[in-house]
Amino acid sequence: MNGHAAANGHANGHVATTHNYDVVVVGAGISGINAGYRIQSNLPNSTYTILEGRHDLGGTWSLFKYPGIRSDSDLHTFGFPFNPWEKPNPIATGESIHEYMTETASKFGIDKHINYNHKVTSANWSSEEQRWQLEVDHHGTRKVYYAKFVIMGTGYYNYDKPLDAKIPGLENFEGQTVHPQFWPEGMDYKGKKMVIIGSGATTITIVPAVVDGGVGQVTMLQRSPSYVANSPQKKIGDKSWYDYLPRWIALRIVRIQFIMIPYLFYLFCQTFPNAARKMLTKEAQKQLPPDFKVDPHFKPVYNPWDQRLCFCPDGDFFKCFESGRAQVVTDTIKRVVKDGIELDSGGKLDADIIVTATGLNVQLCGNIQLTVDKQPVDYPSRFLWRTTMISGVPNLAIVIGYVNASWTLGSDAAARLITRLIKYMKDNKYTNATPRIKPEETKNPRLPLNLTSTYLKKSVDTMPKAGSTGPWKPRENYPRDNWIANRGDLTEGMEFGRVST
Repeated sequence: MNGHAAANGHANGHVATTHNYDVVVVGAGISGINAGYRIQSNLPNSTYTILEGRHDLGGTWSLFKYPGIRSDSDLHTFGFPFNPWEKPNPIATGESIHEYMTETASKFGIDKHINYNHKVTSANWSSEEQRWQLEVDHHGTRKVYYAKFVIMGTGYYNYDKPLDAKIPGLENFEGQTVHPQFWPEGMDYKGKKMVIIGSGATTITIVPAVVDGGVGQVTMLQRSPSYVANSPQKKIGDKSWYDYLPRWIALRIVRIQFIMIPYLFYLFCQTFPNAARKMLTKEAQKQLPPDFKVDPHFKPVYNPWDQRLCFCPDGDFFKCFESGRAQVVTDTIKRVVKDGIELDSGGKLDADIIVTATGLNVQLCGNIQLTVDKQPVDYPSRFLWRTTMISGVPNLAIVIGYVNASWTLGSDAAARLITRLIKYMKDNKYTNATPRIKPEETKNPRLPLNLTSTYLKKSVDTMPKAGSTGPWKPRENYPRDNWIANRGDLTEGMEFGRVST
């Protein structure tokens, strides 16, 4: 396929233009840009394009604008392995991440393959034609893209609709209600009373940022606490032993260090949960003001890494409580009233602004209507092959990263695995590859994202499952997954076919 376009038919009065590619990537976020690089590198003779529904690349880092937005993973592993993060600070602001992604796309010519404002609305696999047909909306004009293989780099949440938090009486509130996903530009909160509902990474980020921004009083209202750990930031001018080595060697060492230390700490938390719990609680106590209660505000009932561990650079979250303008309340909501929130304990929180930081609305494939020979794909009844392809769905990959490490480590493992699969298909003249799971392998299903966060639990009925054996296990072990991406068996659990078209 040569990537050229042709006119074909009409839709709503507009000419429908068709485009043909070997690979279509959906989404120009960190997963889509990474996939573009792997296609260029590993499949140099293949044509590809990236279809981005919004006006800009960057995904999360273009969409989210709430105060203090930053990564909750280090950029040495969250960044691209082929374009290492060279700044000293491992935790970076959303703006600097977006700049880094833009620079990367330009440096490697990936930006030339991106089509903006191209929203994919449906995708159908044709067994007769052995290709995908994607319906695309471009400013109201219908376009049709054909691809031998589709890679969904659409992330794991709904960009257009946040999680619908069931907060009793919220409609009665006469102040301003805000969801972090759609934070109003230039919103004035100086001197005002703000209540943030939630205890995840977003809340841990917003609280110190609005204190620095002059909020009158900010209250973090949580039903249950999270584990929060300090992440010391290396400053410009700080020297480590590896900084005296050649730059490329130093960057390689830093990346390995930031892969292995968090992975070993994750294993420690899983193996010795009580010791990990005591350690994290003790560290939190050290950094909080002397009169601050760790129990119940920083003493979760679950074990570390049953839910994602929250990090705060240089302990900024802990330090903000010294200002006297930040507090934590651990309680449940009775109802929202016109000027605040009444609690089940009998207390009341006055508020001018309520921020509902209650999690993401989990969604695969960007709300695209996915069909195989016009038959809808029922996600909950399907299983994920190597956390990358859906059972019974040919020539389509979903890029899913890690939730217990940097997302990009997992998404890059997926991109390398898929480009290797496509090359294997080309070398053997296969036209389709379809994951097939045996009935006995469907026993003891698991969640593909192995955490117990509320917003992930709510997605159980909409997501494909992971298995407990072979290629159906979830991706949660980077050393193992990295080996599989580069050298693992491509035929286990996979059915290949050749159809003349």
